[in-house]
Amino acid sequence: MKYLLKPTSAKRTLFFVVTDTIFSLATLYLAYLLRFNFHIPSQFFETFWQVYGVLVFLKITSLFLFRSYFIIWRFFGFIDAKNVIKAHMLAYSLFVVIYMIFPSFFQPFPRSVIIIDLFLSLIFIGMGRVSKRLWSESFRPLSIKPTLLVGVNSRTGTIIQSALKNEIDYYPVAIAAFGEDENTQDAYINNVKVYPASMLEHVVSEKSVEAAILTQPVAQRELRTLVERLNRLGISEIKRVKLLGAKDEKLEDLSIEDLLARHPKDLDTEVIASFIKGRSVLITGAGGSIGSEIARQCEKFGASSLVLVDHSEYNLYQIGELLPQADQRLLNVTDRDALMKLMQEIRPQIVIHAAAYKHVPICEHNPAAAVENNVLGSKSVIDVSIENGVEKVVVISTDKAVRPTNVMGATKRVTELYAQNIDSKKTEIVAVRFGNVLGSSGSVIPKFKQQIERGGPVTVTHPEITRYFMLIPEACQLVLQAAAIAKGGELFILDMGEPVKIADLARQMIRLYGKEHEVEVVFTGLRPGEKLYEELLIDESEQKTRYSSIMIARPTYYPIEELQADIEVLLRTEEKISLLQKIVPEFSHTI
Repeated sequence: MKYLLKPTSAKRTLFFVVTDTIFSLATLYLAYLLRFNFHIPSQFFETFWQVYGVLVFLKITSLFLFRSYFIIWRFFGFIDAKNVIKAHMLAYSLFVVIYMIFPSFFQPFPRSVIIIDLFLSLIFIGMGRVSKRLWSESFRPLSIKPTLLVGVNSRTGTIIQSALKNEIDYYPVAIAAFGEDENTQDAYINNVKVYPASMLEHVVSEKSVEAAILTQPVAQRELRTLVERLNRLGISEIKRVKLLGAKDEKLEDLSIEDLLARHPKDLDTEVIASFIKGRSVLITGAGGSIGSEIARQCEKFGASSLVLVDHSEYNLYQIGELLPQADQRLLNVTDRDALMKLMQEIRPQIVIHAAAYKHVPICEHNPAAAVENNVLGSKSVIDVSIENGVEKVVVISTDKAVRPTNVMGATKRVTELYAQNIDSKKTEIVAVRFGNVLGSSGSVIPKFKQQIERGGPVTVTHPEITRYFMLIPEACQLVLQAAAIAKGGELFILDMGEPVKIADLARQMIRLYGKEHEVEVVFTGLRPGEKLYEELLIDESEQKTRYSSIMIARPTYYPIEELQADIEVLLRTEEKISLLQKIVPEFSHTI
């Protein structure tokens, strides 16, 4: 019984044909009654069934031609109503033509009946179509949005079926084909027509589209263009199909991360697995955005043991909840003795140093703390790792270390210099430099989200400021991949793709939230130490690796005895800025 009641296209079409046949009989008989004041002369019954047979055949054929039998009943709208009217005009016009050619076949026949029946049929069949929608909307508080599906694949049909079953509040009215799928144009999926991408503007206008659902992955450049086109057409509600497993999927909002994420094509998971699998790994700053994701990746790639180090109890607790099998150590990397004791106890084979103060304004206001944590902490991790014979040390750096204009970038550059010039003995020490990652704590995207949800304004420091962005998981995988191919002494640079203008990012996020006319962008001026443009290379002399996403910067020589002496002075002096400028000559401090 449940199967019989389950809606399908064939059952829906059969239902409409049967009901239209019954309605046509009722309207024609009622037309006769009205024409003869409810007393039909017996001679007119002689041709009643001929008239009915021809008329119902023409109506059903015309309704098929105008695809009235392929609509989703509860989504009947203005476009569908126009098609019902067009089908009736065609059917009754053809009937008049047939009557004029073969008048004897219909005699006796009162010609005014055809006019009466036309209006009655429009009322009965039209009300029959719209009744389900009126009933649904009377009991459902949510509005159902005419929706464009983007992509031609099995999930497209699944979305349409979900709409049929009342599982989603979206009414698929058209399908847009992209790329190789464009040869499917003018086809139908579950009675919804496929259009080429070139007709997007026409379809959105013609079908009164209010939302869009992406049923397939779209290359990022094409995705940005598509979203911009949809936004210009007034469509801000854009969903995508997210796979939850082999069979399950759900709809979720298209995020700014989807538009900005750079997906490296040369990610080599086999190399990463061979580097991590079966090895003991210690991660500093393990509770931060980068450290926690590296910890997850190490667990995923089969590390034999994980030791998570952080000086924030809360951060350590959070990552510990996700990786309960890992050893959690509450420890400050500036405490060399505690770090030495820990390394002697666990004897890690790989150390990944992600602990650092990273927020530019905070470091600007607290230069002594920034120097102690970022320089002394990094020096302690590197020194203790060498003394304990760690096989490989990976130091996480930043694009802000290139020609730094702030304290944070300068401290990270000092760390890079130390990692490159220290006598590492048997320990391979590498640094990996990359730009901003999407969604990290304190980054602009969570900040913009909060500002938009509060009603704005969205604050941007400068209209021309740009930044590089990458998804956290992909950045961390590339870090591990770079570490896997390292031989020691390299400064690796990750290809972050094209820089993004922050003002454009803010406006794009506002459009995605559908608040383009409610939230404004306000420019507040550059903060102390903030750059307009971040760089990843100090010069153009980078060296290629076998992976296009990973490059090696030319090493900078700094006599290690001199560097160690300078760092000692840096840690003791009150004049942090001048000493940082001595160690990093390209440091141009902006206040």
